[in-house]
Amino acid sequence: MIVPTLKGGIKLLIHVVKRGDNLHNISRRYDVPLERIVQDNQLENPALIMIGQALVIRGKTKRYIIKQGETLYQIASRHGINLRKLLKMNPQITDPEMIFPGMAIEVPATRQELETIKVNGFVFPGSSMKVVSKTLPNLTYLSIFSYSVNSDGSLNPINDVPMIKIARANKVAPLMVITNTKEKGEFDSNLAHDVLIDPKVQSNLINSIINILETKKYYGININFEYVYPEDKEKYNRFLRRISERLHSLGYIVTTSLAPKYSQTQKGLLYEAHDYKVHGEEADWVVLMTYEWGFMYGPPMAVSPLTEVQQVLNYTVTEILPQKISMGIPNYGYDWSLPYEEGKTKAKLISNTAAIRIATEYGVEIKYDKMAQTPFFTYYDENKVEHIVWFEDARSIAAKLKLLDYFDIGGVSYWTIDTYFSQNWLVLSNQYNIKKVL
Repeated sequence: MIVPTLKGGIKLLIHVVKRGDNLHNISRRYDVPLERIVQDNQLENPALIMIGQALVIRGKTKRYIIKQGETLYQIASRHGINLRKLLKMNPQITDPEMIFPGMAIEVPATRQELETIKVNGFVFPGSSMKVVSKTLPNLTYLSIFSYSVNSDGSLNPINDVPMIKIARANKVAPLMVITNTKEKGEFDSNLAHDVLIDPKVQSNLINSIINILETKKYYGININFEYVYPEDKEKYNRFLRRISERLHSLGYIVTTSLAPKYSQTQKGLLYEAHDYKVHGEEADWVVLMTYEWGFMYGPPMAVSPLTEVQQVLNYTVTEILPQKISMGIPNYGYDWSLPYEEGKTKAKLISNTAAIRIATEYGVEIKYDKMAQTPFFTYYDENKVEHIVWFEDARSIAAKLKLLDYFDIGGVSYWTIDTYFSQNWLVLSNQYNIKKVL
């Protein structure tokens, strides 16, 4: 199965492995070096590819549709090559005069016509610098997670200097992230309440933030307060107005992270205090956390089903300017043991490349849920326990990116960039240019 060529600056196909496929015949079919397919898809064992596995096939050309009145000479000149080279790229053309409007030919890749979006990636201070370094060319912002607030407005320190330095060295703007989390990383509603109820504590917090922004050369801030009490909604709004006014006056940008809501009146501790309209007014842009439908302690399902993401965006664009929206994309999957038992089953967090490794190890077919637009598979481990794995691949990433055009939103945000997933970056860079602010 072949997924149609994606739009963009290079010829990029997504080939879905079928019975009888191997890398050698795939390489010959597309006239692409086998080594490139191995590298682009992070294949650990080129001799083993699984039925249903998605492979990115990257060429060096793009498709061009001939328009009325055009000649091959004109097309070649426009793309900076001579007619002989253009004909070599299109051996199906035996007579340069025998072309017609609507005819598809191959031309050299160019990125001039691509739209530009902002791309944010969350990262932990202790993440692999090698992985981060490989990822940075694809980012506008690097959000370093996180400074946790204390009840007195002080901030718990983190070792963020190496990440800030490598980000700036690669023309990526580092963002400071603040959260209402405790020592083990759990979000604390009481901690947020202590900050939001006391103006003096807020003053201490804002001053602490400004000191770090200035001394460590951050570009701005991401405010990620989660599980805020519903009764603290207006207090949170007032805090956002206050900190945004102060930081904007100093030239810093302010961004916020929002729980994925379907409506203004959605119930639940995660959702009610997140006022989309106010965040859209005060923040320079917002991160929609459009993931974790399938989560560690929940029943097995796609982490970021396309149907759910689209519902969230349907509502979000009614409250926030589309260009201020960054759609969240998960860079991970989960492995659940079956049968699932509520309150007992804990899924294992895995990378997308680890998912392929598991499928390969157990020799199982990868399936694709057309509703969720997400790959999954099942397998039995050595103890005869059944598992189900949901993860992301080139197909699911391409499906999510189509929502950017549909809703005309401003960018994407990855949770997290701690593991390198080459298929994602190839699909993204094929679709869009990456905005740089430094």
